[in-house]
Amino acid sequence: MFSEKKLLMLVEDSQDDMELALMALHENGMAGEPVLARDGQEALNYLLSPDESHDRPMPDVLLLDLKLPRVNGLEVLKQLRENVRTRYLPVVVFSSSKEECDVKECYRLGANSYIQKSLSYSKFTDSVKQISHYWLELNEALPVCIQA
Repeated sequence: MFSEKKLLMLVEDSQDDMELALMALHENGMAGEPVLARDGQEALNYLLSPDESHDRPMPDVLLLDLKLPRVNGLEVLKQLRENVRTRYLPVVVFSSSKEECDVKECYRLGANSYIQKSLSYSKFTDSVKQISHYWLELNEALPVCIQA
């Protein structure tokens, strides 16, 4: 169970994967709804849009798929790390890819973690539960005063 309200952003274009992740988050006791983006551009608009940035809460962790339409996950990660507002946002890449070049490139661009999606329902949902438990409950977030 989450002790305080934390916000997770899920960037996922697969409806099935999104529904499984949402179910796992709710089963794990996540309070409130995560922020959802169905492609990389939607995620960047939410996170980097200057005109509404003060009205939108910054997520505590971003769960990012790589193979996204419009703007892929690698480009999202690159832009997040180049922006002072999102430079320290924890990003967990959650992808079906197990290509060594994808893993290396994600870490080179500043991913905090890389987890391969399982095709097994129970392993997939267990991964999402463990990710949310670690990043939203156990991890000590960087204090806001240091982020800028």
